[in-house]
Amino acid sequence: MRVLAISDIIVETLYSPAVREIARDAEMVISCGDLPSPYLEYIVTLLGVPLYYVMGNHGARGGAREHPEGCINLDGRVVNHNGLLLAGLEGSMRYNDAPRYQYTDREMRNKTLRLALQLWRNRLRYGRYLDVLVTHSPPFGIHDGTDPAHRGFKALLNFIDRYQPDYMLHGHVHLYDNRAARQAVRGHTLILNVYGYKLLELQLPARVAAQTTRT
Repeated sequence: MRVLAISDIIVETLYSPAVREIARDAEMVISCGDLPSPYLEYIVTLLGVPLYYVMGNHGARGGAREHPEGCINLDGRVVNHNGLLLAGLEGSMRYNDAPRYQYTDREMRNKTLRLALQLWRNRLRYGRYLDVLVTHSPPFGIHDGTDPAHRGFKALLNFIDRYQPDYMLHGHVHLYDNRAARQAVRGHTLILNVYGYKLLELQLPARVAAQTTRT
């Protein structure tokens, strides 16, 4: 499944009619946060495919609206998109006294626990918990920084170890060097930093792919 993943900065070519050509085969858009609502609304309007998002630590980052219209907030939710099981967790590690979209590790752990019932339902119904975890922040020790604002969550390490999604997509950590690592593997999970934008080919589980081909 072809996916346009975006995060953190406005990419001018995506904020233009060129987005139709760049993401012409994309079946959905995933935003990992810190993007203004008008930008997301523009992309979803021109592409005409579902856009799933989580908030970053800066919220809508200068947008006129807190939450973009016509887009689906994935935070704390599990969604089945044409056989691909998605879940989202917003925000960053708490680094100041701002009340929104910042969490301690314990608070993030509680957010993951609140997803547990939905994930077990997936396990019973589909034979697996989750395919794609969408977050703003990375896990602790993977793609994160050493400063308090960009340190990753240990709770996310525990989450991916327990529920073993095929993919984890995040932003938050800005990449200014093309040689900087964008991907890592932990156990069963491929972890990708989608800062700016990245076109991805997410592989459906074999059983789901076979059903999709038959239909």
